Amino acid sequence: MGDVAVVSSFAPADRDRFSPAKAVYLLGIHLGAVAALWHTNWAAVGVCILLHWLCGGLGICVGYHRLLTHRSFQCPRVLEYALATLGALSLQGAPIEWVTHHRQHHQYPDQQGDPHSAKESFLWSHMLWICWQHSAKEAWLETTERYVPDLLRLRFYHVLIWTYGLLTVLLGLLLYALGGWPFVVWGIFVRVVLTYHCTFLVNSASHTFGYKTFPTHDLSTNCWWVALLSYGEGWHNNHHAFPTSARHGLKAWELDPSYWFIRSLEAVGLAWNLRLPAAGR
Repeated sequence: MGDVAVVSSFAPADRDRFSPAKAVYLLGIHLGAVAALWHTNWAAVGVCILLHWLCGGLGICVGYHRLLTHRSFQCPRVLEYALATLGALSLQGAPIEWVTHHRQHHQYPDQQGDPHSAKESFLWSHMLWICWQHSAKEAWLETTERYVPDLLRLRFYHVLIWTYGLLTVLLGLLLYALGGWPFVVWGIFVRVVLTYHCTFLVNSASHTFGYKTFPTHDLSTNCWWVALLSYGEGWHNNHHAFPTSARHGLKAWELDPSYWFIRSLEAVGLAWNLRLPAAGR
């Protein structure tokens, strides 16, 4: 299905092409999750929870976000690639795309140039923005060259652009072999939809509800219930105040499982040079 150029009051000037294919995909993946009404067992629910943590918690929150986007810690290249592969299984785009968008967001938080500015609307920042893109391929290539030169230098991330969808197909086949359609429905469709909205809420709810600890020049907030759903990502005002920090939950009661995992890697020698606010860890 081809892309259609239309005018929207939501779309930033550099994202002026609506993609029907992306809209149909989002609708389809949500409809696929509805199949859980007919294909459910406790083992399938357990698979969903496990993969949600592996692909969403470790892959997106730790891998895509804290490691690839902000380089808040260092680790062996093989571990970096493993985390990136887990993130790819969340179907939020290949690392080059995801990291580009997030680095744009931090350069222009809730301003013109932010792909998912919360000032446009709650629904726009939550998920509508995904259906809009650059009108020309050349513009997108220039954007990636500007924002992710570190990833572009590594062939692995170019390969993931073309294979990250195939990885989910292979995972689906494995799940079907292990547990039939309940494993596929819960391990792919339900899990992906849940991970989507946990990630989306960081862009929307954590720019709308909650409290500000630091006077950042954006709408970011610390939202406790988003933090619980997203492995600590909901302490978003803290994150915008210290974008490169491996730790987002800065108060004792601001639970941050993603940081705990990074600290566990550090304890066994698989992570080092953790970047933290001046107040320490």
